[in-house]
Parts: sequence; structure tokens; C-alpha cells
Amino acid sequence: MHCSLRLLGIAALLLPTLGVAGVETAAPVLQKLDLTHHWTGYFSLAVMVAAYVAATFEEVTELRKSKPMLLAATLIWFVIVYAYQQQGLDRLAITAFKSNLQSYIELLLFIMVSMTYLNAMEDMRIFDALKVWLVGKHFSYRQLFWITGWLVFSISSVINGLTAGLLMGAVVVAVGKDSPRFVSLACINIVVATNAGGSFSPLGGISTLFVWQHGMLAFTEFFKLFIPCLVNFLVPAMAMHFALPKDKPTIEAGQVLPLRGAKRIVFLFGATIALAVTFDTALHLPAAAGMMGGLSLLQFFYYYLQKSTDSHPQKASELDASLNSDAISSSMIEANRLEVIRLDIFEKVGRLEWDTLLFFYGAMMGIGGLGYIGYLDAISQLLYGQLSPTLANISIGLSSAFVDNGTLMFAILTMHPDIPQGQWLLLTLTLGVGGSLLAIGSAPGIGLLGQAKGQYTFSSHLKWFPVILLSYFVSIGVHFLVNAHSF
Repeated sequence: MHCSLRLLGIAALLLPTLGVAGVETAAPVLQKLDLTHHWTGYFSLAVMVAAYVAATFEEVTELRKSKPMLLAATLIWFVIVYAYQQQGLDRLAITAFKSNLQSYIELLLFIMVSMTYLNAMEDMRIFDALKVWLVGKHFSYRQLFWITGWLVFSISSVINGLTAGLLMGAVVVAVGKDSPRFVSLACINIVVATNAGGSFSPLGGISTLFVWQHGMLAFTEFFKLFIPCLVNFLVPAMAMHFALPKDKPTIEAGQVLPLRGAKRIVFLFGATIALAVTFDTALHLPAAAGMMGGLSLLQFFYYYLQKSTDSHPQKASELDASLNSDAISSSMIEANRLEVIRLDIFEKVGRLEWDTLLFFYGAMMGIGGLGYIGYLDAISQLLYGQLSPTLANISIGLSSAFVDNGTLMFAILTMHPDIPQGQWLLLTLTLGVGGSLLAIGSAPGIGLLGQAKGQYTFSSHLKWFPVILLSYFVSIGVHFLVNAHSF
């Protein structure tokens, strides 16, 4: 009887509006509706595709990618709740919306704290000091190629890939101004190393953070991918090594010293990461709760810096003697104003990549809506039902060269495929390193295209596509070899 009522409710949704109104008997059946063949599903699918196309052509249209995605998510959930409301099941749809919203909020809070710390370290000149130190060591082009590669491979396991990639990109652009070939190869190496380094840590990127946040893999289980990711970085790097110039760059470097409190902020960032891991593993609370605790530590430290800093950071004796008293007073006021801004924690929060964060709200909520409609279940049956999980995960990884890996990972998580730990590790690996296949396949690649414009290009990256593709499959083979017990 209940089965008949459920089928009757689904069939009613496929009829015109007048037909739906007469099927109130379906309301007591608290069962998710299949809207894949209803106008709601077709409309939502069309809206999501249109929004993603608009986001893809952001550079051409100059329309920020968050705008179409936010609109798409709003429209999708509006029509879903409306369709459920017609059946008296609006509470089911509202509960589903809140569940997706909770996942996004946990992601938002985690990234907000992480990026706030990075902005604080940037203001403390930590990254500038590292960049100038590397430039001033007068390494050869080949040495710099490997040093920047190893550094970004390590750093990207803790901080976001775009920041790590642009930091090392600034180094290679500064030292390689007389060698476009070095800049091109070093940028390719940075993209590959960044994506590989971010794939063996839950802190390294959106896709790994999603997997950890949804409880598919524990924090320490990600490190099983260290050797496959290392191989993925080394294979193209060793091939490009022989194409690098052998001489040394001639460049003069200045000196940049980190500001007061820089080392303590790095320590606090490490303590914040430890808090997040502890909250997740020991207390089974969302990692974002630990990150917010770490944000409070940073706030108290900035309060200490504010109270312990001289209210007149720039003394009159340090100013140009040729300035009159009014000019000196004005200069001191401006210095005080800049110091107040530098020590304002909310100024760091305000500098987050809000366009990207809002884009992910639209993507997560939109994909969550398509999943609730029933489309992702159908795709899951195709990928993981008709294909083997291995073939499905490899294919999905290859598609990350064209589609954002965080969006793809959230879509797969919404499908809830029943696969073993080894396959979740494989999916994490392929989605992470698959973005290295093309220059536009990951945020570091897109960032470096702008930073090293004219030297690192889409076509220069494409020349090394065969080698990078080889490393993609070699790293998969290594994963099956070293993590065979996980399957």
C-alpha cells in the first residue's frame, strides 16, 4: 500500500499542475521524491549548467563567477521546495537544504580561519622574507627549479595551493627575467608540485578537505598518498630538469625582515591546525570548531600586539629633517593609521577570497539540489554501477583538468558511492593531481598564467602534457602497489 502511494505521488509530479493538486493522499508518505523527469529537475539542470558555463567564461565576460552560481543555487532550491510544497512535503526539502548549508558553513569557517592566518603572515612579511632570501642566495637555474619545487610541494600540504603557487611563482619570475624558458618550466613544475603536495593532506585543498569533513577518511589516512604524490611530482620534474639552462641568474636582491610577532603567528597557526585535528579525532567535533578556537588565539595575540606597540611607531627623529612640523605630524598620523590597520584582525578577514567562497556556496548548494532531485544517484549508478570503481575514479580525475576538483569531489560525496578506503584514496589522488594536466586545470595554474604572463602560457604547459599524463598513471600504479591493503 505504501509503495503504491509513493508511486502515485511521483506520478502526480509528472502531470500538469492541475493534476498535482488532486493528489493530496501522497502527503503522509515521508519519502524523497524523484524529480528527475519533472519540470523541476529539467529546470534545475539547465540553470546549473548555464551557471557553470558563465563561471567558466569569467575572464571573457568579466562577470565574477560567484554571481551566476549564487543565483543558480537560489533558483534550484526555490523550485525544489515549491514542488515538495505542492505535495505537503516541504519540511523534507527544507531539512535537506539545511543539511547542505551545514556542510558549507563548516567549510567556510575552516577556510576563513586558515586564510586569515595566511593574510596575517603576509602582513608580517614572512613570505616576502622567504622570497628575498631565495633570490639573494644566487642559486643556479637548476637549483632554483628544484628548491621551489620541493618548497611548494611541502608548503601546499598546509596552506592553500593558490597562495603557495603564487609565492614560489614570484621567486621564479624575479630571478628568471632574463630566461623565459626557465620561468616557463619552473611554473609548470610549481603547478605539478603544488597539486601533488596538496593531495596527501586534508589541509592541502578543497577536495581533500571535503573528504575529511565528510568522514570518508581519517586525518592520518591521507598520508598514505605521500609516496604516490611524490612520484607524481618527481616524474615530470626529472624530465624537465634536462631542458633547463645551466647558468646562474644575475640579479641583485635587497633585504626584508619579518615584523615583530611573525614567528609567534607561525607557531599559533601550527597550534590551530593541531586543535582542528584534535577536535576531529578525539572529540568527534567538526574540525571547524578547532579552527575557530585557533582564531581566538590569533585575536588575543593581536590584542597583545596592539597594547604593547608604541603609540607613535615612527619617531620624529626618524623622519626627513627637511620636513616642517606640519608634515612631520601628518606623517606620524599616517604611520599610526597604517599600524592600526595592520594590527586589525578583521581587516585580514575582509581580505579573504570572498568571490571564491561564495562560488563554492553556489556550487555546493546547487549540486546538493541536483542530488536531492535524483540526478546524482543516476550518475552514481552509471559510474560505480556499470563501470568499475577504479575506472570511474581515474576518469573523474582526468575530468578535473577541465572542471574544478572541489566541485567534482562534492558531487561524488553527494552520490555516496559504496567504495572501500583504497578507492576513496584513489579518488582523492586523481582529483588532486588531475588538475596538473592543463594550465587551466587548477587554481595555481590559473594564478601563474597571470603572474608570469607571456612566459608561462597554456601552450607551453601543453607541450609537457604527455609527461604529466604519464606521471598521472604512474602515481596511480604506485598507489595500488603501496596501499594494496586498503582495497
